[in-house]
Amino acid sequence: MSGIELTTPYLDTDADQLSFTLGRPAREALAVRDLSVGGLDVQLRLLGASHQVFAGPVRETVACLPGVAGGLPDSAEQEFDDWSYRFSARVEHFTVARFSEQVALIRARSEASREALYGVFPGSVAAVTALTVERHGTGLGWRTWHTYPQSRQIVATHTRLEAR
Repeated sequence: MSGIELTTPYLDTDADQLSFTLGRPAREALAVRDLSVGGLDVQLRLLGASHQVFAGPVRETVACLPGVAGGLPDSAEQEFDDWSYRFSARVEHFTVARFSEQVALIRARSEASREALYGVFPGSVAAVTALTVERHGTGLGWRTWHTYPQSRQIVATHTRLEAR
């Protein structure tokens, strides 16, 4: 999956602006990728304010949202019908050289995945939002990365959706 060169600047300019919500309606997307993973429909949505993933009963949004305080939880869990949902997030700060290395790894991982979507925002090849889907035994998972070149921060999330 090759990356998309975006023409719209990103709206979330710092990791602290991101919030986590479930159940939100679809927001305007810069790019969308529809997949079927293990028999489950998955939609990856790249937003100017970060991302949404819709998978089965889950509607996950990690984004800068008007009226929603920023700050991501370290983890969150919820039950959906016959599904168990687990989310985790971490924010890492890097040196200049290490940040560039990490962004290159994220882009390479996304390029190598057949079930990925990533965008490069204007102004810096290191301003990236990437989403990849992974199959797991009785379900699936997805990983996302949001990079912030101005502060050399990377927000990484990992979600697992397992059939119960």
